[in-house]
Amino acid sequence: EVQLVESGGGLVQPGGSLRLSCAGSGFTFSNYGMNWVRQAPGKGLERVSTINYNGGYTWYADSVKGRFTISRDNAKNTLYLQMNSLKTEDTAVYYCNTLVGGKMKEGQGTQVTVSS
Repeated sequence: EVQLVESGGGLVQPGGSLRLSCAGSGFTFSNYGMNWVRQAPGKGLERVSTINYNGGYTWYADSVKGRFTISRDNAKNTLYLQMNSLKTEDTAVYYCNTLVGGKMKEGQGTQVTVSS
């Protein structure tokens, strides 16, 4: 069974940093591109960042470019999102997801709250 488990969220002041992790299991993690997406209160799902299977390609939404860094450790089956210079508008539930067997798999999410 494919499982994705996010962690690392929390409450941080504007300008602060957090690192999110996403542990994958039940599939060959190193074969799949991965995404971070987020959902802010009252808003739709927004793709934040994407990384290909070996980390050789990354993509960022304009809203986070220059502040967030996506990375992965295939030996640990783990995806990361380093978030720096956080803004109040980054407040959201953050999810990692990937397409496996034609189905989108997603974790339970981790809450990030940016507030003074």
